[in-house]
Amino acid sequence: MNTPQHRALDPRHRATLRWVVAITAVTLVFDGYDLVVYGTVVPVLLRDPSQIGALTPAQAGALGSYALIGVMVGALIAGAVGDHVGRRRVMLAGIAWFSIAMGLGAFATDMTVFGSLRFLTGVGVGALVATAGALIAEFAPPHRRNVYNAIVYSGVPAGGVLAALLALLASDGDGWRLLFLFGAAPLVLLLPVTVLRLPESPKWLLARGNVVRARQVAERTGVPLPETAPREPGEKTKVGFAALATRRYAPATLLLGLMSCSGLLLTYALNTWLPEIMGQSGFGKSYALLFLLTLNGGAIVGGLIASRSADGLGPRRVIATTFALAAAALCLLPLGLSLGILLALVAVAGVGTIGTQVLIYGFVSTYYDTAARAAGVAWCAGFGRLGGIGGPLVGGALMGAGLSPRGAFYVFAGVAVLGTLVTCLVPRRAAEPASAEAVSVPGPLAGGGASVLAHE
Repeated sequence: MNTPQHRALDPRHRATLRWVVAITAVTLVFDGYDLVVYGTVVPVLLRDPSQIGALTPAQAGALGSYALIGVMVGALIAGAVGDHVGRRRVMLAGIAWFSIAMGLGAFATDMTVFGSLRFLTGVGVGALVATAGALIAEFAPPHRRNVYNAIVYSGVPAGGVLAALLALLASDGDGWRLLFLFGAAPLVLLLPVTVLRLPESPKWLLARGNVVRARQVAERTGVPLPETAPREPGEKTKVGFAALATRRYAPATLLLGLMSCSGLLLTYALNTWLPEIMGQSGFGKSYALLFLLTLNGGAIVGGLIASRSADGLGPRRVIATTFALAAAALCLLPLGLSLGILLALVAVAGVGTIGTQVLIYGFVSTYYDTAARAAGVAWCAGFGRLGGIGGPLVGGALMGAGLSPRGAFYVFAGVAVLGTLVTCLVPRRAAEPASAEAVSVPGPLAGGGASVLAHE
């Protein structure tokens, strides 16, 4: 059925959307690369004190957490300013910031300097993760937003796979520095393209009261604009984090943060400890990369498939299902099954953990309206990052306590069950203002128009 919501996109809108998706997806590939590459170089740093000084395992773990803390800080900063200064400016600043910080990390010869640069790199990563979802939500058509979000956020596990593969090619000694230099490539390859091809969101411009420029950008890009009722003199609209504290959004904001916290705890716990847990189950070290590639590969493929269902069935129902699938797969992993079945279960676990986090970002970015969208995604990425920081610590505590692999998997399955319950409690999306109707943006030809329904 060719409903207004499913009409073909204006050619200008389609071309703009392709550039937005490509830029944000490549950005998050490098984000994922940055967050995983440190783990691939830790063995070298531990064995060779001439690199950044003598490291103990505890110090190496602390250095790894600095980037995650930076991601949390960067996401919250982006949420605080993104709804005020715009999506484009945050993206440009974030790309430059994390590229420079990571490139400088390749030249660090001191543990303190290296740790500081890891934190600063994380700040840039967090700003980009928090802003990408807002961009997709404001450029993608409503009936395809979850698919496009999944494509973009699948860049994070794809970057992790890239880091693992390139690490196999890096030599010992100073070879790790080349891996960090590669992480700075967006400064010269991606940033110029972003400057030329990434427009500001016309919906954000309209929400900020810049009607003339919003219509100019909408006409150039073909992105449909919602009508907005004129504001009364002196009327103020709450923007950013202030909007999240309103009665309309506060309960859902807490629950969405807990969803993200559960998803990221599982993501980082499994990426860090799955090889060790499976090693204790009798698998040699040669299987470590295979399990990690299967986990992240399953997340990419399964996340894309699940996102199509989310566009049809609604993201909340699909996220609850993928969390439940993760719980079931994690409970089955320690049962001594054949390698083929284990790999299939690891792939399902990837869908239910890393893939679920991809779906959560998409859900959050479409849950909030334009005035609160960047802050909502930032809250999800920032508060949820507490789970990311805690995931490796929880896994380490379980291993240190001598818990069996079966017990560790059951604990992780319990977190997935908690994620399922929290997801089911998220209230239905608050109703949009009645004025959020579609409008026709005049085309470049006389009498042309592109009427597309544009519910936020």
